[in-house]
Amino acid sequence: MWIQRSDARYPGGEGAGIETRHAFSFSGHYDPGNVRFGSLVACNEERLAPGAGFAEHPHRDMEIVTWVVEGELTHEDSTGARTVVRPGDVQRLSAGSGVRHTERNAGAELLTFVQMWLMPGPAAATDPGYEVVRGIADGTPYALERTEAVLHVRRLADGERTALPDAPWVYAHAVRGAVRIERETLTPGDAARISGAEGLEARAEGPAELLIWEMHTEPVYG
Repeated sequence: MWIQRSDARYPGGEGAGIETRHAFSFSGHYDPGNVRFGSLVACNEERLAPGAGFAEHPHRDMEIVTWVVEGELTHEDSTGARTVVRPGDVQRLSAGSGVRHTERNAGAELLTFVQMWLMPGPAAATDPGYEVVRGIADGTPYALERTEAVLHVRRLADGERTALPDAPWVYAHAVRGAVRIERETLTPGDAARISGAEGLEARAEGPAELLIWEMHTEPVYG
């Protein structure tokens, strides 16, 4: 198990009112030993001030999953989707053969969200797709259609335990509170990368929220 602390993320952010923290190599920050984990190639913490946002930009052959921590995210894309995503919702954008989208904070409060990018399998060049699952229930697995990955959302009470998936790659990201895995405590923005371990569990130290990726394949290129 390898722990990446929040303050070890790569800083970023383009445009006024945008602050980004990258878990993996991104843009001007390149580390050949930190380009992906399983099929996960990005886990970005984004903070957008009221009125701030990302101008229209393209994506291709990527599964993009977004989890809003606080505030409201306004999303528009070339599939015709226009939605407002709130805390508790899971948003998925399948870029497929190509899609363009914008993301902005149209509200009056700070917007904070976690955005995770996963590389799909070899049959990636399909039509783009989009969905929002409103108020996903705790413990309900969210499986991606185009990659062997499952997102688990865990909202834990003080002292509550949850089993981590037995999978080749498990990525656990602390959203709120503190969670202990073996001898390590994760606080907001920290993440654990676990390879091939079995029988692990996370225990909350106070109320906590945890995003857990269960991954069974690596990206296939070419």
